[in-house]
Amino acid sequence: MDKVMLRCFVSRCLLTNPVAGQTRKMSRGSLAGSQSSLAGKVAIVTASTDGIGLAAAQALGQRGAHVVVSSRRQSNVDKAVALLQSEKIQVTGTTCNVGKSEDRERLVNMTVEHCGGIDILVSNAAVNPFFGNIMDSTAAVWDKILDVNVKAAFLMTQLVVPHMEKRGGGSVVFVSSVAGYQPMQALGPYSVSKTALLGLTRALAPELAQSHIRVNCVAPGVIKTRFSQALWQDEDIVDEFKKQLSIKRVGEPEEIGGVIAFLCSKDASYITGETITVTGGMSCRL
Repeated sequence: MDKVMLRCFVSRCLLTNPVAGQTRKMSRGSLAGSQSSLAGKVAIVTASTDGIGLAAAQALGQRGAHVVVSSRRQSNVDKAVALLQSEKIQVTGTTCNVGKSEDRERLVNMTVEHCGGIDILVSNAAVNPFFGNIMDSTAAVWDKILDVNVKAAFLMTQLVVPHMEKRGGGSVVFVSSVAGYQPMQALGPYSVSKTALLGLTRALAPELAQSHIRVNCVAPGVIKTRFSQALWQDEDIVDEFKKQLSIKRVGEPEEIGGVIAFLCSKDASYITGETITVTGGMSCRL
């Protein structure tokens, strides 16, 4: 990613946060210690062998859910399954490219066959094959980004809903981004796709509420994952971001995983159609 473009985004596109001073670091284990239980629940988490997806699988599993993890590469699936098993989490793993209809169907069918049903879907899969001026983006770029980041999220939901209905309800969580509120320079098409997930959440929530299925969304800020390493590995860029934050640090995947698990729990039983921004206090709203 072009460093100049990133710095320009940081300095020009974010509103200055009025809260000054260093905020005390919050406990990473606070949400992990929640008394809410997901025992007996089955959760599909897409793109879940690394970063936020893996953290979500861990958080759900720690609360008792049987998690189904997936990735495009078998080696990544094997590593994630081994890690989760070492943490005494019930887990099943398989390869899946959510951009392919046959892979989506196989993931859902395998989950039902092995686990007996589906209660939770965390749609985390996303791609970003383009960096640069949005006017230089091609039709192929838009097709790839929208197919995976938006269309596949809806189509996965469409596949799991009948199985959730059989179990009396469920929970869907889409993983958007702070870029969905404040488009990032050099990441135009990706940012638009994340804005679309905010709308998809609001569109699905009232319809699926009739089936006792809640639909919510999480919009992370700058989180220390491989996907966003071009941001957090550059100290100059991180320093600029920190000026916009109340909590003066980059977020950790576990801090997103905990929020996702909360949204899937009974503690969030009266929440639907909402997007929770997890940004360390970054001021970004539509």
